[in-house]
Amino acid sequence: MSVASRLSRMLTLVLGATPRLRLRAWDGSESGPADAPLVVVRSRDALRYLAHEPNELGLARAYVSGHLDLAGDVYAALSSLPLDAPTHAPRFTVRKRAELAALVGLTGGLGRAPEPPPEEARIAGDLHSKARDRSAVTHHYDVGNNFYRLVLGDSMVYSCAYWRRPDDPGYSLEDAQRDKLDLVCRKLGLHEGGEGKRLLDVGCGWGSMLLHAASTYGVTGVGITLSAPQAELARKRVAEAGLADRVDVRVQDYRDLSDGPFDVISSIGMAEHVGEQAYAEYASRLMDLLEPSGRLLNHQISRRPGPRREGTSFVEAYVFPDGELLPLATTVGVLEEAGFEVRDVESLREHYALTLRRWVANLEQTWDRAVELTSEGRARVWQLYMAGSALAFEAGRIGVNQVLAVRPGPGGASGLPPTRELWLGRA
Repeated sequence: MSVASRLSRMLTLVLGATPRLRLRAWDGSESGPADAPLVVVRSRDALRYLAHEPNELGLARAYVSGHLDLAGDVYAALSSLPLDAPTHAPRFTVRKRAELAALVGLTGGLGRAPEPPPEEARIAGDLHSKARDRSAVTHHYDVGNNFYRLVLGDSMVYSCAYWRRPDDPGYSLEDAQRDKLDLVCRKLGLHEGGEGKRLLDVGCGWGSMLLHAASTYGVTGVGITLSAPQAELARKRVAEAGLADRVDVRVQDYRDLSDGPFDVISSIGMAEHVGEQAYAEYASRLMDLLEPSGRLLNHQISRRPGPRREGTSFVEAYVFPDGELLPLATTVGVLEEAGFEVRDVESLREHYALTLRRWVANLEQTWDRAVELTSEGRARVWQLYMAGSALAFEAGRIGVNQVLAVRPGPGGASGLPPTRELWLGRA
């Protein structure tokens, strides 16, 4: 049996199913269909990672470190993987582990595994404590503002765009992100008269929502983030727009806010960091920060119902440490338990797939510069994470939803016009 054939069997053991891939080993041997996407195993260290972590984490370490490579189109390679297979260690039987160890030994891969790549998250402390949350957020967002500009484009919006004209070649990512920000503003009722209204943007990133709301609708705003580099650039953008007297950007935990109430609150792509354990506190805190009849727009990625997969995934280890995706029903239920009245839910699942494909294209087109700004491993992480996420959104394994909720006013008043057309201002 060739080295590549043994590698193919190892991959089947780890994934729990046989992927349609062609494998090329470091000795030049190959195995698998000639027309299948090519995976290159460059050294025995890839096997050592797998021998010690025979699961998604071991594969991730081999890939991020460069010992395993996806040649050609990343989407084709990922589409060939059995993505719903049991890929985590608790489901890896003793018998399979013994067979894997034998194959690793026959291929000369026994020995101590290398250290995990430096891009792997290393955080400590009590889950969802303020200190640990800050560490988890900075792992993800403190990669560098210039790196994010390469990937996100000039809009500097790191969440799902809203593709009103996806088939129009003149309609850009920046156009779609502007339309998303405006959709949020309209759902919050800012088009009905933003002058004098006070907006809180939780997880404000580089300030794009605040800039759009203040410049277009005249609101005053407070934005909070746990990333100091984000806040620094957001303040610079606010000052350059001449809005420093109306927009305040802080490095602050939402649990430490004490200068409410606010007329409206936006939370766009932030709640994924909160976690199910802390979600009731998150919902309750936002409820307390809102005026009666005030609106909350919660934009959040969701997973399908059912138990979570066990073990540490690639995304958890390298992208969003401590991040948790909740089923939509859980999110809505906790918001209602906190006292919110949920008035509207809109799925933007396909919109996120389109957005991620644009981000991947941006990264691939500026690959050398991205590596220069971060590292080869970090660029690999972001390419794999965004391409894999695009495929997951397209297949419906994950979703993203905008939930509009209100804090009921006197007598249950919601402050909303009677129809969606009217409260969006597009009748």
